[in-house]
Order: sequence, then structure tokens, then C-alpha cells
Amino acid sequence: MNLNLRGKTAGLVVASVLALIVVSASLLVLAGARESGRDADPQLEAKLEAMRAARATQAEAALKLQGGSRILLKLDSEALREAIAIGLRDDVRRMLREERVPFSGAAARDGSVEMRVRDAKDRERALSKLEPLLGVTQAGGRKVDVADSGDGLVRLTPTEPDFADRLRALRQQSVEVIEQRLANFGVAAAGVQQDGTDRIRILLPGVKAPDRFSTLFSKRARITFRLVDVSMSAAEAQQGTPPSQSEVLYALNSKDPYLVSRQVVMEGGEIIDAAPGFDQATNQPIVSFRFSANGTRRFAEITRDNVGRPFAIVLDNEVLSAPVIREPILGGSGQISGNFTLEDANTIAMLLRSGALPGRLIVIEQQIVEPEAAAKG
Repeated sequence: MNLNLRGKTAGLVVASVLALIVVSASLLVLAGARESGRDADPQLEAKLEAMRAARATQAEAALKLQGGSRILLKLDSEALREAIAIGLRDDVRRMLREERVPFSGAAARDGSVEMRVRDAKDRERALSKLEPLLGVTQAGGRKVDVADSGDGLVRLTPTEPDFADRLRALRQQSVEVIEQRLANFGVAAAGVQQDGTDRIRILLPGVKAPDRFSTLFSKRARITFRLVDVSMSAAEAQQGTPPSQSEVLYALNSKDPYLVSRQVVMEGGEIIDAAPGFDQATNQPIVSFRFSANGTRRFAEITRDNVGRPFAIVLDNEVLSAPVIREPILGGSGQISGNFTLEDANTIAMLLRSGALPGRLIVIEQQIVEPEAAAKG
């Protein structure tokens, strides 16, 4: 009798896990399709959310049968507000300088951007040039409110509807990154679901060590740009003693060695968007990325000062690509190519966006769940 019961329970667990794996695979395929298109499709979004809800229900059932873990994460909304204000400040400075509008200040303060444009005609011209930044939210309202005190002080403040749109996008993006990281670690039977406006709940059937995964979720992938040390080959560095200011790192897939400077010339936090795609010439998978205004200027300086030198694009401690700088790169965007599969490109793009998230994920709750049968016993 007991043996039959255990066999039946095991069968239910296997069936639940298989169902979760099927839904997980479908979610990743749909998310990848959406990423390649970049524009949000309401029908696709609704389908994704329905599948996530179904998977969460199945994960909850699997937790009751076999136990596991629950983790609750929270987005750092204050960091997001600060990042929005800083991004707005950078855009204001760039646009006014390009249009040669005289101003002073343009500082991010208390969630707003303040600047002084003393001449009334210049203020009128400045507000006209900044009109594209005011934008329209998903609900049809302004993204940015403008207050002109009349004495030269102009204040631009991101609106609450715009913040809600950004927080919603950040939460959705975080869910996708978590799903991808779980899949990369072979945990396909998890449930990941939005919980309120700024929280994400994760259900991990069969996982009894939530600490390990909490670190994985809250860790931000770090991308850095570092010059390649050409004073010796990587092979020579492996056989002998590399320069103290350099280290040997390995390529993501090929594991080819590179002698890379320890000095980081630029952090990937300036990347504001990344997407998988295909090289038009070779049809090989690539990752396209775009810098912030500040990142665009910094990358232009780096590439201008190092023409002819190879530089490494490093994700955590793996080299994604090590191209030679042929000319200054001024446009604020670039591509990462390597020995990638499309899955690699999609994962790298998600990790890059994860690394660039202005709001970090904070673990606010984690618990180990015992099987209901064991709890009753």
C-alpha cells in the first residue's frame, strides 16, 4: 500500500515537472521572438503572462508534492528614480549643447532636473528643442512635466505615469532575465511571476538551497571594456609570468586565451539597451548594443585614443569579443560578434540588459518548503 502510494506520488511529481519544462521552453521561445522584434506585441505579452501564470500554478502544485523553495525579490525603485533623473539630465545637456543654447546648471536634484537659461528667447528656444524628451506615456500623458519660473530657472520632472511605465518594463525585463538564468542553470521546473508593482516571486520545486539561487538572481552581470595587452602573447603569458597589470581570460565558447589588462577603461553600466540579431554579411548571430549619452562620449574617447589596438569586451570573466579598433566609434552603438549560437546571443543580450538595470533586485524573503505529506506526517 505504501509502495503504491509512493509510486503514485513519484508519478505526479514527474508529470508536474515535465509539464513545467514544456511551459518553460515555450516561454523562452516566445520571449526570444519578442526580443528579436523589439516592439511589444500586446497579444504576445498576454500569451506570455498566461503561460507564466500556468507555470506558477504548476510549480505551486509541485512544491506541495516534493517541497522546494520560495524567493521574493523587490526592485529598487528609488535607484530607478535616480537613474531616470540622471538620464534626463544627460539628454538635456547633450541636446542644448548641440543646439548651442546657453544654459548653466542642468543638475539632477530630488528627482528633477534644474537648469538656468537667463534670456527669455533662449528659454523659449530651449523648451522647443527639448520637446522630444517630454514624450507620451502608454496612457497618453506627458513623460516629463516642465516648470518655467520666469526668472531663468527651468525644472523638468519625470511624471508618475512615466515612472510606472519604466518600473513595469524593468519588472518584465527582470522576469525574463531570471527565467533565462534558471534555464542556463538547468532549473526548468521553476515558476517566475510578477507580484505587485515592484516584486517578483520565484517558486523552485525540489530546490532546498534558496541561498544559492538568491545570489544568482540579485547578481548583476558585469560587462567591461578592457584593452588587450600586446606586450606578449597569451600563450607566453600562460607558460611564463604575465605582466602584473594584466591577466589571462578565456573566450566564452572557444576558450581561446587572451592577455587582458586588469584596468577597466569603461563599464558596461553605460549600455542602455541590447538585442540579439544576425550579421548582415555573415548571417552569424551577434549582439547589438546602445550606449547612454555619457557612454557614447566615453566610448568615442577610448576608441579615438586607441586606434589600431585590440580591446576585449568581457562579460564577468569571459571574453565575448576582442576586435581591433580600426577607427573612432562615435555613433553610440556597437556589435559583439563571436562564436555564438542564437541562444548565446539572446542570453548575452539579456545579461547585458540585466547588467544595465538601474534598479537592482533585493531579496526580501526566502523560505524552504516541506512537502505537504511530510509536514502532515
